[in-house]
Amino acid sequence: MAINRRQVLGGAGLVGASALGGAATDRALGPHQEPPPPPAHDGASEADPARFGNPRLPAELDTTRSHLFHLSAAEPARFDGGELRQAHEKVFPVLTGQEASIVFVTLEKDGVREPHWHPSAWEVNVVVAGAAQWTILEPEGHRETFEAKAGDVVFAPQGSMHYFENRHDEPLNVVIVFNASTEESRDDISVAASISAVPPEVLASIFGVPAEHFAQLKKIEKSVAITRRR
Repeated sequence: MAINRRQVLGGAGLVGASALGGAATDRALGPHQEPPPPPAHDGASEADPARFGNPRLPAELDTTRSHLFHLSAAEPARFDGGELRQAHEKVFPVLTGQEASIVFVTLEKDGVREPHWHPSAWEVNVVVAGAAQWTILEPEGHRETFEAKAGDVVFAPQGSMHYFENRHDEPLNVVIVFNASTEESRDDISVAASISAVPPEVLASIFGVPAEHFAQLKKIEKSVAITRRR
């Protein structure tokens, strides 16, 4: 006898029947038992959030929020080596609760997006102009280094250290999509800030050099974001 999957999920279900009755799985819908009847139809459609719930739909949807954001016209954060603009929920309210934000990065010649990782977000990078030299370091030491040109897409997994730089004369433009609604700086752990938080003696034991080498380093408390090759 064919089993109607929707009927099984709507009623007690295969696992529920076994757990409640103490019967084995093959007895829950054995040859002498009929599947449980379908649940009573309450008039709600299958796509009705009131029936199934939608965690990304606000309880009170603000229909006045614009779905358009002029990212290229946004005031950039400027650095020695480039600049970045970001659309997140504070400046683009329609993103609130959507777990999404977008960054537009421009790197000048020798500009470097500081090595960093995101503890709670992955990112999709689209090169829209120029070419970027990329490095991604994943857990267990897997590392990739490659050049991504205009039209290429690079995926940086959540928690993986990564960075890119512009080794060419023309500017590099990259659009980055995150599955997080907050500013990138709130989900960005940089290499410089990480090293600054570790005592020189610990770093010396890891790298096998005198602690004085690290004691001379500049202390950095937050992400540098963008810098330039020296």
